[in-house]
Amino acid sequence: MPTVDDLRTFSDPPAPEGVSPYLVPQSRAPIAVVPYDPGWPDVYRRIADGIREVLGARVLRIDHIGSTSVPGLAAKPIIDIDLTVADPDDEAGYVRPLVAAGWEHTVREPWWHGHRMLRRAEPRVNLHVFGTDSPETWRHLILRDHLRRDAGDRRRYAAIKQEAAALATASAETVSQYNARKEVVLREIVVTALRAAGVREP
Repeated sequence: MPTVDDLRTFSDPPAPEGVSPYLVPQSRAPIAVVPYDPGWPDVYRRIADGIREVLGARVLRIDHIGSTSVPGLAAKPIIDIDLTVADPDDEAGYVRPLVAAGWEHTVREPWWHGHRMLRRAEPRVNLHVFGTDSPETWRHLILRDHLRRDAGDRRRYAAIKQEAAALATASAETVSQYNARKEVVLREIVVTALRAAGVREP
């Protein structure tokens, strides 16, 4: 489990020289942020059950995270899921079975908390894989629960997402560029969420 210092330290190391985290090209398709769909939690539960069926005991924890996990929050219509495994570097233990079950392995960045990502096209799902010591999974949960409670930050985050999506779409940008456009506001909301959870700056 990460320490309090880990939770309040944002780490964004660059990829090693000559290495790309992207295993498939990033799309420049229009980015849509749509009103909250009350059916999203049911989609998550179905997908999570399927992952458990494929991976069995390899699933140490699985959580619905991101905007589709927050009732009332506008979101890209893509379910984000965090999967915690014992060793993200042991791709044979979870990537291979998931790919055999129809998932696509799209991101590998072991230098950032061991992160891997897989996706499905229908329904649209991003599956983020981390190890047990990753602070990212905890920050995701703390942010999710804060946004469920705090209507003001929920509105603020929805507004910056809609603005970022419009600008990114107009410029034919990637999702990474869309994320960068909302990063400052998101980071401020995360710090507020951490503070509310008792994780304060040193």
